Amino acid sequence: MLVPLGPDGLPAGEVRTEADLVTAVRSRPAVARWVWRSTAEVYPRLLAAGVRVDRCYDIEDAELLLLGYEGRHGEPRSAAAAWARLRRAPVPDDPPPRAAVPGSQSSLFEPEPVAVPFDGLLEVYAEQQRRHHTTEHPGRMRLLTAAQSAGMLVASDMNRSGLPWRADVHRDVLRELLGERYAGGGEPRRLAELADEVSAAFGHRVRPDLPADVVRAFARAGVTVRSTRRWELEEIDHPAVRPLITYKKLYRIWTAHGWSWLQDWVRDGRFRPGYLPGGTVSGRWTTNGGGALQIPKVIRRAVAADDGWRLVVADADQMEPRVLAAISRDPGLMEVAAHDGDLYTRLSDRAFSGDREHAKIALLGAVYGQTSGDGLKNLAALRRRFPRAVAYVDDAARAGEEGRLVRTWLGRTSPPAAGDGDGDEAGIPQESGGDAPARSGFTPGYASTDTRARGRFTRNFVVQGSAADWALLLLAALRRATVGMRAELVFFQHDEVIVHCPADEAEEVVRAIRTAGELAGRIAFGETPVRFPFTTAVVERYADAK
Repeated sequence: MLVPLGPDGLPAGEVRTEADLVTAVRSRPAVARWVWRSTAEVYPRLLAAGVRVDRCYDIEDAELLLLGYEGRHGEPRSAAAAWARLRRAPVPDDPPPRAAVPGSQSSLFEPEPVAVPFDGLLEVYAEQQRRHHTTEHPGRMRLLTAAQSAGMLVASDMNRSGLPWRADVHRDVLRELLGERYAGGGEPRRLAELADEVSAAFGHRVRPDLPADVVRAFARAGVTVRSTRRWELEEIDHPAVRPLITYKKLYRIWTAHGWSWLQDWVRDGRFRPGYLPGGTVSGRWTTNGGGALQIPKVIRRAVAADDGWRLVVADADQMEPRVLAAISRDPGLMEVAAHDGDLYTRLSDRAFSGDREHAKIALLGAVYGQTSGDGLKNLAALRRRFPRAVAYVDDAARAGEEGRLVRTWLGRTSPPAAGDGDGDEAGIPQESGGDAPARSGFTPGYASTDTRARGRFTRNFVVQGSAADWALLLLAALRRATVGMRAELVFFQHDEVIVHCPADEAEEVVRAIRTAGELAGRIAFGETPVRFPFTTAVVERYADAK
């Protein structure tokens, strides 16, 4: 069922019924924007039929953002839930997040959503338009929901295209690092050898894959360790340290990207992890599985372009400090960020007597809340030269400590402190770029009732979240710029994008990425002198980009 909509979100014509979705969309190429319940539900079906959509409005993603803005994190965000709230009817729970399906290109295992009549969907959309107008900055909030919807289109495109992956190269890397596989799925030869070296160093059998066993072994040798983290082990003078560190590194590769992973996740020369835009509360992306956002460099050798094609790998340069300059409107920091060169070097020339490392520690300390020791001294120097920038994150930290809502520049909202929300769960999905699914499982509270911990989170949230909002606009602009080209977006994490393209399109893609970054900055933050440059590399293998 389809109906044209007016600028007020209300029907502007008669409802029509078409035989099927693909025919309905394909027969209307001039439609400026499609409004539907869920991009994840609809768009993969269109892509499978060769139908591309330029713009859309995702009602369920918009509901999630609007609920967050209203301080209602954790309430069901489905269209059925939104319609029930309008009718003051019992609100159904959201379906559980879709389980990761290795090698899948579709959503065949998506739980069936609760049915919503077409009139109900129209009511929800119109009400969302009204709610946009009640926000402090309606234009920014509309931009945020549009950017999030664009991100869902990009994610579907990438899930369809897949990241080019050479299974034969991957197997060669595994043999090189791990040696032969033993029957029965046990540890490969190199791990078994390292385990024997660790045991020999201690003088008795030790399981290096069991941290508690390792801690006990060190204690028995008269060495106290609190964990088996690499930085702590490296401070110990003991013959078990070297083989233990090597074992841990290779063990992670074997378990996270070993032969079983390759069999499960790579199909027809492509890796499709199922991208989830805004999978964390800050807006950073996650995936439904496969460890796509944590690919070890040595494994990146298997990420290789097709014959005659190239990978354009682009990293945003010092993205979060540049975002802080744009959102704080600090004149000095904006001037520092108004150039394509190394931001920390320019910052050190202004405030740290040319000491780049101190400048970097100071700026990141302001964003991440390092306010003790050298961090405090560096922060004081930063505050003298860039008072508005430091005050911006200080205010966000104070608001978080006081339990108030904190928002990104466009309006993405941090969860309330534990106990302040309407839900009964606590905790925030991890912000490390991991792969934990969190779309329906957004959690309403903060993981700690410690006010300083929450202040550190909200201090970072306003910067990291605004950077995530900018990244959505970057992807939308890049997607539009590559229309008519064979180039395809195949990978994204918070400051890095990869485009797979024919070799003769590579330079055009490089220009498109740079232009999209600047355009995203202007659209997100208005006219400022802040630049958003990229370091780009045109390579045949991902591992060669850095």
